[in-house]
Amino acid sequence: MAEDLALLASRLSGRIDRTVVLVGLMGAGKSCVGRRLAARLGLDFVDADVEFEAAAGCTISDYFARFGEGSFRDGERKVIGRLLDGAPVILATGGGAFIDPTTRERIKQTGISVWIRAGLDLLIKRTTGRDHRPLLKQGDPREILGRLMEVRYPIYAEADIIVDSSDEAPEATVARVMAGVIEYLEPAK
Repeated sequence: MAEDLALLASRLSGRIDRTVVLVGLMGAGKSCVGRRLAARLGLDFVDADVEFEAAAGCTISDYFARFGEGSFRDGERKVIGRLLDGAPVILATGGGAFIDPTTRERIKQTGISVWIRAGLDLLIKRTTGRDHRPLLKQGDPREILGRLMEVRYPIYAEADIIVDSSDEAPEATVARVMAGVIEYLEPAK
C-alpha cells in the first residue's frame, strides 16, 4: 500500500493547480482522508468547519443554536469562497456545503470536487457518540442520515470524482482519491 501511495503521489506531484474539495455526508471520512491526502501531496489541509468556527468565534453547534441553519450556510458559503480564492489546498467541507447551489457552482468553477461516498451503516458507526453534529441532535441518527442520503446523494453525484469509503484503513480511500484525481487530470482519449 505504501508503495502504491508513493507512486500515485509522484504522478500528481506539481500537478494540483486548484483546490481539491472533499464533499460528502458527516462521517464519510473527509477530514481523516483529507489530512492524509494533503500530507502525501505536500499541500496544506484545511477543514472548512474549523475555518468557519474561527471566523464566527464559536462552535458550529452554538452558531446553529443562536442564528439557525440559514445564517450558518451564508457564512459557510463566504468561508469556502475565500478558501477557493487562495492557493491550492485539500479542503474538507461540511456535509451540507456542496448542497448549496452557489457553493457547488463555485467549487465546480474553481476546484476539483471529490465525493467521498459511504453507506449508512458506516456513517452510523462513525458518527455515533459524537455530540458536535447539530443535525444529528434532532432525532434518530439512522433516520436522519438516511433522509440526508436520499436528498444529498443525487447532488453529491455531481462531483467531478466519486470515491467509495469503506471500513478499511484510511490510506485505501486516499489511494482511491489520488487515482481518481489522476484520471480526472488525464481523461481517457
